[in-house]
Amino acid sequence: MGKKENIENRTEELLMPIIDESGFVLWDVEYVKEAGEYYLRVYIDKEGGITIDDCVDVSRKLSDGLDADDFIEEAYTLEVSSPGLGRKLVKDREFEMSIGRDVDIKFYKPVDGSKEISGTLEAFDKGTVTITGSGGPRSFDRSDIAAVKLSVDF
Repeated sequence: MGKKENIENRTEELLMPIIDESGFVLWDVEYVKEAGEYYLRVYIDKEGGITIDDCVDVSRKLSDGLDADDFIEEAYTLEVSSPGLGRKLVKDREFEMSIGRDVDIKFYKPVDGSKEISGTLEAFDKGTVTITGSGGPRSFDRSDIAAVKLSVDF
């Protein structure tokens, strides 16, 4: 396991009791370097959506745990937020939480003449993503997919 994955996993371990106590759902944890700065980003959700106060509360509690454990060597910025409306699905946990929801898939190269398709996420596994659209269920190789995002309806 690499450094990035170790930091993300240890952060999740500190975070889960906080999330469970609050009744939230952990969407994702990511540790990234952007423009020379490190960011530890936590995405949380709940039925009805996350408020700024929810983010502040989780941030304070998690920050206390991170300070006590002190396993991240570099200086970093902690950010806690909602994953957003058109959230990108990357990890299996994110796909699992999105079964039955409408998604937009973008491909690296056109599939049947189109680089995008929309439908309801029905299933996924290590190699494929299955959606149901107007033409019925279809499976696509994950290696052909550039991005899967939740559809946003206004």
